[in-house]
Amino acid sequence: MMLAPGGRRPMAEINVTPFVDVVLVLLIIFMVTAPFLQGGLEIDLPKVSSSGLDVHEGLIVSIRGDLTLAVGETTVSPEKFEEALASAGAAKRAVFLKADQSVPYGTIVQYISRMRRAGVVQLGLVTEPPVKGPR
Repeated sequence: MMLAPGGRRPMAEINVTPFVDVVLVLLIIFMVTAPFLQGGLEIDLPKVSSSGLDVHEGLIVSIRGDLTLAVGETTVSPEKFEEALASAGAAKRAVFLKADQSVPYGTIVQYISRMRRAGVVQLGLVTEPPVKGPR
């Protein structure tokens, strides 16, 4: 067997310390960035600008400021909401929810839940683009 200069044998083991250091640094990076990857909705939804939705192809459900409910162009009572959705064929096409900004968030969530129970699969929220002031 050949000896290395200085009379020692060559080292045949892999030093894993740099590997462990790199793995720990990557773990810390992922732990720090993971909370930022979870998205959420804007708080002020009615003023969010969006593009690409064609609301003319779907069914529009409207909740007005006085909590009057409309499915398409027909005003319905809250008790007959699911029946109106079924007769309008909401389960087979996209449904767009237009809610007045003054409607409480809890009320909107209740109607979204009722639409999901009625079989609505595609649901979108209709918003208006923000008003741009003079420059």
